[in-house]
Amino acid sequence: MASDLTAHTTREPKRIAFVVMLMGISTLSPFAMNIYLPSVDGMMSAFSATAAEIQLTLAFYFIAIAGAQIFLGPISDQFGRRPVVVAGMVLFVIGSVLCLMAPTVEALIAARIVQAIGGGAGLVLARAIVRDVYGRDKAASMIGYVAMGMAVAPTIGPAIGGFLDAHYGWRGGFVLMLIFGIGVTICAWLFLPETNQHKKAVSLKQIGQGYADLFKVKMFWVYCGASTFMAWLYFAYLGGAPFVAAGVFNMAPAEIGLYLMVVSIGYIIGNFITGRIAARVGIARMIALGVITGVFGVSLLVLGTLTDSLTGSLFFLPMFFIGLGNGLGIPSAISGAVSIRPDLAGTASGMLSFLQVGAGALVSSAVAYMFSADIAGGGEMPMILVMVVGGVFGLACVLAVFLGERQDTPYEDR
Repeated sequence: MASDLTAHTTREPKRIAFVVMLMGISTLSPFAMNIYLPSVDGMMSAFSATAAEIQLTLAFYFIAIAGAQIFLGPISDQFGRRPVVVAGMVLFVIGSVLCLMAPTVEALIAARIVQAIGGGAGLVLARAIVRDVYGRDKAASMIGYVAMGMAVAPTIGPAIGGFLDAHYGWRGGFVLMLIFGIGVTICAWLFLPETNQHKKAVSLKQIGQGYADLFKVKMFWVYCGASTFMAWLYFAYLGGAPFVAAGVFNMAPAEIGLYLMVVSIGYIIGNFITGRIAARVGIARMIALGVITGVFGVSLLVLGTLTDSLTGSLFFLPMFFIGLGNGLGIPSAISGAVSIRPDLAGTASGMLSFLQVGAGALVSSAVAYMFSADIAGGGEMPMILVMVVGGVFGLACVLAVFLGERQDTPYEDR
């Protein structure tokens, strides 16, 4: 199979098996990101920690992924996608074991960093693997299918996490992460083919040169910006929703877990639509549709707050549109970014992930801090204000995408 996986092959791999494999390796990181969120109150009690301290387990998770992916992409350009993915899966398993053994919140944060670096390998390289196999517009559709599938585990993760917390305490979710990680590691080792047919020696100087080449292309930044600000809305929600639900609406962990599924359901539907129509519609229109849908969700939150009509269930409803918008727009933004230079697909994917997850660390931490410090009136307002900022910048990126698509020709078509 590996010999057929070239950047412009006319013979595609067996789609179902290939997509399922990519779903597995790319699901670990988002699964570990949110399954334990319903347990934040229990973790605060177990470690005698504040909300801000527990939030660091999420913030440092984002930071570790962001930092690691700057190097994971270029390393895979040299050594291949398969060995880097397998090594990452093993590291995720080690990090999960350390999370379960953590005696203090500081140790838990350190273990989450290990877990994040490992899981991040699958997250960033699944995109590069898709681009190794398919052209730009087809890659957008395939990324949509992969993202739709990988959203299933994060969708049910919070609900399962809430159930496990109720019966086994905060460690229940981490046990499930460990089991899932072991299973994906075995599958990656046995079935993941090598797709990088353009391997080349990479030094630190060459890594820097690869990034420098990408940075010179304005459209790379435009696509990265569009993807980052769409993700911004989701990460603001991820950082604030558990605290708002528990602190403002007095919701139980199991109930929070069920409602957290709303945004992921929207994400799954958005990715399914992307998989069906992106190749025909084009990435510029898909990005615009995604941003506008997400901004509509934020507008509903603003309206509910201004009219003082939000309840626990109504607080989560607009999140559906934020998830839907992410599913509609992000795969096309990713496809555009990694198609700027197909020979640097891993490098481009690494930088894109760095920006997305770095924004996640910044945004989720800012929301949690503002909530804890009762800034902007407390309640849901800190989260909403941060979302509004992301929405405004996202709309600006949409305009830049359309202007740039008219002026620039994709690298592969030059």
